[in-house]
Amino acid sequence: MDRPPAASSRPPAASSSRPAAVPVLLLKTPSTPSDSYHETLSAALLHGDRPLAPEFVPVMRHRFDDSGLSFLRTLLLERRISHASASASYGGLIFTSQRAVEAFIHVVDGERAAQGPSWPHLDGVPVYSVGPATTRALAAVPGGPLQVSGGHTGHGEALARFILQDYAARFQNDGDGDGQQLQPPALLFLVGEQRRDIIPRTLTDPSLPPHRRVPVTERVVYGTGVMETFPDDFAQALHLSATTTTTNPGTPLLSSRWVVVFSPTGCDSMLRGLGLLDQDTGKAIPGRRDGQTFIATIGPTTRDFLIETFGFHPDVCAATPSPEGLMEGIAEFEARQASQ
Repeated sequence: MDRPPAASSRPPAASSSRPAAVPVLLLKTPSTPSDSYHETLSAALLHGDRPLAPEFVPVMRHRFDDSGLSFLRTLLLERRISHASASASYGGLIFTSQRAVEAFIHVVDGERAAQGPSWPHLDGVPVYSVGPATTRALAAVPGGPLQVSGGHTGHGEALARFILQDYAARFQNDGDGDGQQLQPPALLFLVGEQRRDIIPRTLTDPSLPPHRRVPVTERVVYGTGVMETFPDDFAQALHLSATTTTTNPGTPLLSSRWVVVFSPTGCDSMLRGLGLLDQDTGKAIPGRRDGQTFIATIGPTTRDFLIETFGFHPDVCAATPSPEGLMEGIAEFEARQASQ
């Protein structure tokens, strides 16, 4: 895939009437045609009426997995994802990333002209989505609208708990004639190469009664990796964010800046770029923080990865994986800092 554009925005120059902007480095590729994180942060003010200056530093490269796409295409063409058919292989779909949705749209778009208006034949099929960003992406699937739910959950464990309640209710029956309740059909979970197993573990938890467990098949439809240029791009962004124009020569105005992490991918490069990673132990160095650079994660998955893998505790974890959740977390942290 082509290399995403490098960061483009810069903190505006300080003036006597406008406080210096707070740099916010978003470790993601900007969404198109517009990015809700950039829009929300650009319009927000922190404590003291300080504006934010969001800037993208793409960290991941993505590619579709041809085998996974072929598998998905065959299922759709043969109508083997169905809520009503007893011969269906799957009774619904799970999405937890926008990239998986992009892969799904790629398959659907490729067959639209040949398949007609009912394509992709998913009427009544439950589609589960982990949060608002993924849910918004699913609204763009051609031939919809899909029957999407779960967007309020925010993270994988909460989505899995929601599925256990909602999916079983959709397939209630009187059993098999011998007083036994039947297990619902499997769900197809479209994933990337790197993911946590919290959803399949929760849905198939052996402590659940057999009829309450939900079989789930994970199928890789895209791969990810750290962009080769990310360490250099991140170093440049850090340098530029620290050289904000000042009102008084020699007096730095940078009181804080934020690094927002959207995925476990690239966390080691991020910590290394900030000089926080011990090369011998692979763990964060205690007491090395500069007191100006703060780290926010978009949700608990990335927060827990930083803690468990590197022993690093981010300053903020967004309560919801959304621009609003991120902004609220940063604003609350900054207000606490200002009151100390």
